[in-house]
Amino acid sequence: MKRRDALKLGMSALTGLYLSPLLGHSYILSAPAFKGVFEPTWDSLSKYQVPDWFRDAKFGMWAHWGPQCEPEAGDWYARGMYQEDSWQYKIHLKKYGHPSKFGFKDVINVWKADKWDPDELVNLYKDSGAKYFMAMANHHDNLDLYNSKYQPNWNSTKMGPKKDIIAGWEKATRKAGLPFAVSVHAAHAWNWFDTSKGADKKGTLTGVPYDGVLTKADGAGTWWEGLDPQELYAQNHPLSEKESGNSSVHSQWDWGDGASIPTADYCEKFHDRTIDLIDKYNPDLVYFDDTALPLWPISDAGLRIAAHLYNKSLEKNKTVQTVVTGKILDKQQRKAMVWDIEKGQSNNIEPLPWQTDTCIGEWHYNRDVYNDKRYKTAKTVIHTLIDVVSKNGNLMLNIPVRGDGSIDELERQIVNEVGVWMKLNSKSIYGTRPWKIFGEGPQQESAGALTAQGFNEGKGKPYTSEDIRFAQKDKILYATVMAWPESGTAIIKSLGKQSPYHTATIKEIKLVSTGQKLKFKQHSSTLEVYFPDQKPEVSYANALEIIS
Repeated sequence: MKRRDALKLGMSALTGLYLSPLLGHSYILSAPAFKGVFEPTWDSLSKYQVPDWFRDAKFGMWAHWGPQCEPEAGDWYARGMYQEDSWQYKIHLKKYGHPSKFGFKDVINVWKADKWDPDELVNLYKDSGAKYFMAMANHHDNLDLYNSKYQPNWNSTKMGPKKDIIAGWEKATRKAGLPFAVSVHAAHAWNWFDTSKGADKKGTLTGVPYDGVLTKADGAGTWWEGLDPQELYAQNHPLSEKESGNSSVHSQWDWGDGASIPTADYCEKFHDRTIDLIDKYNPDLVYFDDTALPLWPISDAGLRIAAHLYNKSLEKNKTVQTVVTGKILDKQQRKAMVWDIEKGQSNNIEPLPWQTDTCIGEWHYNRDVYNDKRYKTAKTVIHTLIDVVSKNGNLMLNIPVRGDGSIDELERQIVNEVGVWMKLNSKSIYGTRPWKIFGEGPQQESAGALTAQGFNEGKGKPYTSEDIRFAQKDKILYATVMAWPESGTAIIKSLGKQSPYHTATIKEIKLVSTGQKLKFKQHSSTLEVYFPDQKPEVSYANALEIIS
């Protein structure tokens, strides 16, 4: 049975036996007493309305930062270091030793975050134009980066930096006057860490298990004596089908395709950890790196978390002022939460607010990206933001953080340049809503098709002055020309006198960045806007304020 067919069966009851037709397993769902408007069902959650603060903000920044940044070797290090002959495995051998002797738990132990200054970074991001900030609360590596009641040993206050990372980020964000968001990824540790109990297939340590098989009894005389590595790795269960050291975890993200299915205890522990996070730090937004909600459809844990967050906000604010994001959502689920598209964007105006999340490098810090100068440019960031906003979306941008808690000078340059553009043009971004069409021009004709999860960014042609993106606020139309017209004239086809989109007579046009009034001529089929001789700073996107 396909996943979507399975989802149609829904969560018809909160108590008793739940049979997952997708997975062929039954689960006993807990039956907490829910108080409030929202119940843990898709039907109930679909009453949700996205708060205006999120719709107005448009641009957030993210610190996707944790112990996997310590080796400075890119994404999914804690999984890749256990895959023999992978580049991360080779780095691990050279830097730390064999993963049977020095595993990811030991990487956590050497992570100190000694140059982390959350106030300085949050203020830097705010100055660049970010209107909300998100910190990673845990990753697939299962380490909670806060004082976790239900992960009491394997959290950042007890090992590694011995700091409450989320508390530090939250305090800095509140002080800066920004909404605070957290990202939660740990639901998938169950099968994501499958590689940690493998072994080399060749060499002097052939067959020697990696440290993912260790238990509390193996810790005598070590730094982790008295601790149980299985509380971190969660590997006391059969491997997922197809797992051979080469990843099948992507195809199993929705807990299908032969994924090893978590126990009820695992699901409830994840639920309790996340509720603890919400109640302690009161995030305004919770980002889930999951298909729909965490552990759906094998458990209702994610539904209960979302209902708790909405009801908590409703009780405090009289309206729901919190946001939950998830990936690969069907139509009903998009009403219940905000659709998040990873490293990609919609090719149309979406009827409901959405968000794209992307990064200027890799998600986790990679020293090679820095050395090779492979970061996205500020120009790319700004073009992405403008395009996303024109289609009713927000941009969440990750700036990779080094293991020590700092960012490098190339990243600072990009952040600062984004800030220059935002200070000059942000009135065309903040608080806007989509217009009748999102834009015109050849770039969109070449844009990559959107896959289920996203991943279509950067697949189209570069933007030119023929590419226009629209947004509106009050009675003002903003048309952003996506490059400086070297001919001196920008031609906008959608604003001609006979255009079906814009019927009012145009009275005035200003260049937003300078406030300068521009001469223009409205023909039957086009609008010609005459640009000044002198370019403003960062002229790779030029917002026009059009008053009718």
